Amino acid sequence: MKAQSRRNFLAKGSLALAAGTSGLAMACQDKQKKAVNTPYINFNNTFEWKITTTWPPNFPVVGEGCNLLARWIDEMSGGRLKIKVYGGGELIPSLESFEAVSNGAIEMGHGGAYYWAGKSPAAQFFSTVPFGMNVNQINAWIQTGGGIELWEELYDRFDLLPILCGNTGVQMGGWFNREINSIEDLQGLKMRIPGLGGKVFAKAGGTALLVAGGEIYTNLERGVIDATEWIGPYHDYLMGFHEIAKYYYYPGWHEPGSALELIVNKTKFMSLPSDLQAIIRTAAARSNNWMMSEFNSKNMVYLNRILQEGKVDLRSFPDDVLDKLRTLTTEVLEELVEEHEDCRKIYQSFDKFRRDIALWSTLSEKTYYEKLMTS
Repeated sequence: MKAQSRRNFLAKGSLALAAGTSGLAMACQDKQKKAVNTPYINFNNTFEWKITTTWPPNFPVVGEGCNLLARWIDEMSGGRLKIKVYGGGELIPSLESFEAVSNGAIEMGHGGAYYWAGKSPAAQFFSTVPFGMNVNQINAWIQTGGGIELWEELYDRFDLLPILCGNTGVQMGGWFNREINSIEDLQGLKMRIPGLGGKVFAKAGGTALLVAGGEIYTNLERGVIDATEWIGPYHDYLMGFHEIAKYYYYPGWHEPGSALELIVNKTKFMSLPSDLQAIIRTAAARSNNWMMSEFNSKNMVYLNRILQEGKVDLRSFPDDVLDKLRTLTTEVLEELVEEHEDCRKIYQSFDKFRRDIALWSTLSEKTYYEKLMTS
């Protein structure tokens, strides 16, 4: 190689090395900048919160789910955020958690949004709607279909942050001590049935009552109510309804996919370090998945147990009864959106998503159940 060529080659190599060194230095500087921007976590700063539920203490699945939620938050936070769980009635009455969390007396609550219809009728759309969406559909609408933004906007006026945290799936239709052969058989019937389903039941001529879970058995046994819906075979068996009611009806037209909520006082939530905020959301998402899985696992066992004991007559609501209830549901929803602007805005989103997803659900889930799944 000639001397001049060697000099040119070495010069180019030096320039390349310098450029590489410069690039490496810049990369190191970028990493240092990113490290500087990492939020500081004070591991000595701990928090002790309370959560109250609408469920009896340690109630299977939903109450247990709250206990797990508290445990997961404790584990993920390394003990920096500890949650003390109180069942309904232990700290405050079961159906007063919304107000208690809203005013900051308690940091968190767990229940169903339809319990707060008296505070905001539009809240009901974030729990369940008769003849509405199932668990997969409601999860999709809330989490990625625009529902969560509307939910947060609605609850913001109460200084609350709603987080999806559980679902019962489609429920059973309820326990009755009389046969339901026509819509007329619902007239004069006193039934524990909450939310929009209760309004539809009232339009059918019945009396809808909202009774806390811990009081249902006694009220049904003593004749304070003539019928009740609750959740599904597992809970219904543990509640003992099969001992005091003859007919067990399905499907749960009134609650096809009942979403549950974690409500958090928003001011207190925003005062937490960002990593603890993320931990709460992550634990709630895990709880949302666990509860539905546990319901499915337990319901299949206890439905068989109810049938094997032979004390209960399992029946489907007649088609004409379901058709009439569907018509009455439309009337209830029309009245609701006419009277309340919040309801109109949220229902438009809910109903559009329901209609848009219907074809896919029919081609996938419905077809699979009807044509491919064997019993």
